[in-house]
Amino acid sequence: MNYEQLEEEVYQHDIEIYERYMAPRIKGLYSDNIIQLNKRIKTLREKKCVLAEEFGHYHTSVGDILDQSNSINRKQELIARRWAYNKLVPLSKIVAAYDQYLTNSYELANYLDVTEEFLDDALKWYKSKYGLYILVDDYTLCFEPLGILEKFDWIETPVKQLGT
Repeated sequence: MNYEQLEEEVYQHDIEIYERYMAPRIKGLYSDNIIQLNKRIKTLREKKCVLAEEFGHYHTSVGDILDQSNSINRKQELIARRWAYNKLVPLSKIVAAYDQYLTNSYELANYLDVTEEFLDDALKWYKSKYGLYILVDDYTLCFEPLGILEKFDWIETPVKQLGT
């Protein structure tokens, strides 16, 4: 999914997207079916990651959560971020990258069209959720070190017993 596809999905939910200059530490905001993105975001890839998180707020957050000293607000922030990880870095796409012979996280981030930081955060979250590995279809996705093991069908052969 590229930026334009995500943007179209956002519009299909009757959400407006505006870009404006904001404090450098603020990448985006969501409120009342409006997403605001900071014009200071340097790349389309980073803008896509921010848009996904703000779209996650549309799907998961309730009320004003700007005060991040409140633990409930921080939890809602994490839930929206995790929604974005699932949207842009689904486990099935990581496995599909294996089939494309991608060999490192830089190539994986390019394949998924996300920033390396976003990918790294997503992988850390998946590791905290699933542990060191998870089975995805016929593959074992390992989070540390990052890698894929393919399931093979083993043919059982009878074992000849000694003395027979």
